Amino acid sequence: MAQVRSNTDEANAIATGDCGNVPATASVRSRNSFSYEELLRCGHGELFGPGNAQLPLPPMLMFDRIARIAEEGGAAGKGEVVAELDIRPDLWFFPCHFEGDPVMPGCLGLDALWQLAGFYLGWIGAPGRGRALGLGGLKFHGQVTPAAKRVTYRVDVKRVLKRNFAICIADGALEVDGVLAYEAQDLRVGVFTSTADM
Repeated sequence: MAQVRSNTDEANAIATGDCGNVPATASVRSRNSFSYEELLRCGHGELFGPGNAQLPLPPMLMFDRIARIAEEGGAAGKGEVVAELDIRPDLWFFPCHFEGDPVMPGCLGLDALWQLAGFYLGWIGAPGRGRALGLGGLKFHGQVTPAAKRVTYRVDVKRVLKRNFAICIADGALEVDGVLAYEAQDLRVGVFTSTADM
């Protein structure tokens, strides 16, 4: 006889990491936000299941929480992800980039946007390992310094293509304390079940 779990059981499974017979996507799909601890579970391959989308682990994990994830909303109405990074002067990249002139490398902000697009694919249940595929354009309007309090990332899904693999095409933005600092157009991230498709 199949084991039946209630919504409360699923919530407990997420909290404890014991998803038992509930597929990873079933236990996380109903969630619209994720804590830092849950993001670490994703980095260890535990949130979406073995062989599926993973976030990088610290120090390359570039946000502290996902405040909102949804299949509706965003500029195109096709889904969005909003995440936040609390800025502290002791973050690992400030002392080395640059000595005496600390600023967060622009590539790390861009990588965070790719990370979030990949997380979105895992969250909607697309199987496979994630890879950044490119972007159409990137503009910098500002920078992240130790004086900032919070970075907010916004990913607006424009399209998801599903074949033997899945690709998310999205626009992204990085805000520093509510002020636009980066804009990325046509971010592309894929998840692939076969290395031949990567």
